[in-house]
Amino acid sequence: MTQWERLQQLDTVYSQRAFDLYNGDEFPMEVRHYLAHWIEGQDWERASRDSSQAAFLFQVLLENLDNQFSRFVQEKESFLLQRNFRRYKQNFQEYQEEPYTLATIIHWFLVKEKGILNDAELAQQVQTLQIQPAAMELESQRQVEKRLKDLKAKVEVMEHSIRCLEEQQDEFDFKYQTHLMDSCTEEEKKKQLEGLQKMLNALDNCRRNFLSDISAMLDAADVLHSALINEELVEWKRRQQKSCIGAPDDTSLEHLEKWFTQIIECMFQLQKFLQKLDELVGKMTYENDPIPVRKPPLKIRVDTLLTHLIKSSFVVETQPSMPQGRGLLVLRTNVQFSVKVRLLYKVPELNHVMKVTVSIDKFRKFNVLGTLSKALNMAESMNGGMVADFRHLTLKDQKVGGGGKGINDLSLSVTEELHRINFQTQFDYQGLSVPLETSSLPVVVISNSSQQQSAWASVLWFNMLCPDPKNIKFFETSPAATWPQFGEMLSWQFLSCGKRGLDNDQLETLAIKLFGKQQSYDNCKISWTKFSKENLPDTNFTLWVWLDGILNLVKLYLSDLWSDGSIMGFISKGKERLLLKKKQNGTFLLRFSESIKDGGITFSWVQYANDATPSVQTVKPFTSTDLKQIALPDILCNFRIMVAENIPVNPLCYLYPNTPKDQAFGKYYSEKTGEENPYLKYLKTKLVFVSKENGCSGIREGPESDLCTQDRDPPSFSDAGDDDDDVLLKVSKKSPMFSISTIDADLLSSILDSDGESTVPHAFPPTSPRISPSCLQQSFPESAEYNLEEALSTDNDVNYTLQEFLNGINLHILQEEPDGFILDPGFQDLGNPNIPLTP
Repeated sequence: MTQWERLQQLDTVYSQRAFDLYNGDEFPMEVRHYLAHWIEGQDWERASRDSSQAAFLFQVLLENLDNQFSRFVQEKESFLLQRNFRRYKQNFQEYQEEPYTLATIIHWFLVKEKGILNDAELAQQVQTLQIQPAAMELESQRQVEKRLKDLKAKVEVMEHSIRCLEEQQDEFDFKYQTHLMDSCTEEEKKKQLEGLQKMLNALDNCRRNFLSDISAMLDAADVLHSALINEELVEWKRRQQKSCIGAPDDTSLEHLEKWFTQIIECMFQLQKFLQKLDELVGKMTYENDPIPVRKPPLKIRVDTLLTHLIKSSFVVETQPSMPQGRGLLVLRTNVQFSVKVRLLYKVPELNHVMKVTVSIDKFRKFNVLGTLSKALNMAESMNGGMVADFRHLTLKDQKVGGGGKGINDLSLSVTEELHRINFQTQFDYQGLSVPLETSSLPVVVISNSSQQQSAWASVLWFNMLCPDPKNIKFFETSPAATWPQFGEMLSWQFLSCGKRGLDNDQLETLAIKLFGKQQSYDNCKISWTKFSKENLPDTNFTLWVWLDGILNLVKLYLSDLWSDGSIMGFISKGKERLLLKKKQNGTFLLRFSESIKDGGITFSWVQYANDATPSVQTVKPFTSTDLKQIALPDILCNFRIMVAENIPVNPLCYLYPNTPKDQAFGKYYSEKTGEENPYLKYLKTKLVFVSKENGCSGIREGPESDLCTQDRDPPSFSDAGDDDDDVLLKVSKKSPMFSISTIDADLLSSILDSDGESTVPHAFPPTSPRISPSCLQQSFPESAEYNLEEALSTDNDVNYTLQEFLNGINLHILQEEPDGFILDPGFQDLGNPNIPLTP
């Protein structure tokens, strides 16, 4: 099933987001729909960086549009689609000179689609996990539904009562007029007057009862009004605030819209009843008539309730965001952003009538550019809600006295300044006129992409701690966060990036890092300065910069592994050793580096000497630069260390606690083929990470005779330091991890882990009893024999092909770091680069 097909099967809330995504002109939904399979099969991210690839995909796209147009020509009922696709092709041809721009746009849309699918999946997971909160919310909703049902039932009863009251008054008026015109005896007139008096008393009683019923209805409406505005709406706004920073909360407005619409309709009905009483009084009144006295206060109550309900029903449905921004509520000057407002009172008569205007606060001077006025439009919402969707707004900074800081004379950075986008409209309906205004959550406005990271930190901190969205001076005296608040916010970030939050063990590791070992961390607090301004001990970066680097690494390269729980992530070095040394040989775990600013991930494994003494080894962390070239599962699959006779062996056997490596990561392995490189059809290679030892820095898997086995002087070893355990594992040809031959005792003590354990040399038997056979039984597939006949054919230039392939290898070697496990395709002999080719 394609990504596009999955989008079409989502619930209303998320399908609406997909619909909104394609509401503009940048990339038409019809093109996305009819070319879905082809679009999703292309590497648009690469094309956005590679102009030649972009030009190729651009031409193929135009051809596909032509082909689709031809199909529509054959279908008589597709006249409009013919016209649209002709226009789409003309629009796309504007990118003829810069096809990579179009590739960037298409890639952005595909990423946004994936985000919607991830959010829908998260919502489903949360719904199954949070049973207790969901049950409480469901009970609250049931109470509101019950009160609304009772209110509507009372309105129906009152509709019948007002009709009866009108009929009763008409009957009294008819008999009274008959009495005046009737010429009868005094005794008969006396009886008629007695009857009229009884009717008047009954009529007076009905009027009083009806007014009492309206008062009782208003009492019930007050309770419902309070539940809606002070509880349900406040709770929704808090959920929306938390969802802006990653919380998996439901922010749909369907329930609130239904409730507001129903109670407001009931209030308008009460308003009509009071107007009807005015008509009845105009026809007939009497001494001590209750209507003139009791009706005005009731009308004031109805109008007050209506006004408050309608004002509260004007909300920001989708908070401000840039199309390619870091997250919600971070805006950049001169870059378009979008925001959507909604009136929760759903009334068709107001469609296209209410005009909404947009502005920004005056805390810092900005010009708001774009379409600044839009009508509430039911057509822009899939479920027919009253929305105004501002899609192309831009902020332009006004320089004030050369500084541009406006009235901010405090020592706040630009990323600590908070601003609100404001919306105004006028509600005029059924004689009620109410000015409406609402505002977005505070936004941070930046002028450069380098400020994104700091701006997002401010957004996180504000929405984690401040329940008052009007407090734009929050960072003047920013409060500290308790550990439960802070840990929950961090968990949301990982949930957003990798579909899994932080578990208790991971949170405890972070808490210990921040506060030291404590019995309980509930009362521990972290300040805004410590979070985003002060560097961590012995580093040149802050806590947030470190965490954000890890989050980006997870989002870009490790999402699947984080989601399925393969990455332990946060664990202290001591606990890492404690866990691994209780496990069988070759057990390893994955954790994040503590010393790399932009995020790094490493793995450690346990190995045993022949006397069952364990030691833990750790590789130098892999960064985004590494993972961009080769995925972590492939690194784990093909990682090798060199043992005797230059035999490469993978020491990684079991993912902690005891899952076989291939079972844990097999579904993520990517088999490399020669299709991506025409030169690889002659040489079957596999990309592997190996220990850089004796100058033999890379290896091609194949027969032993193909391996790099040049004799060299014995290496010298020195004890590795313990900088975050991010040390290069240096393993000799005679590794104690795999006791294939006798080991030099001095060599053994030099290559064990740096914590000083197992420093006494021991004699190793030919095979250690604690070594798992699966670690030793490595398969090295036969190298594909060079097809000389094919190479000498007229279609191939053998010398050019081989030389270019070897040049590629040498180029890669020049880019290697002096210390580390390197990526090397093919084979090489550094002592003799002119390797003979054996057909």
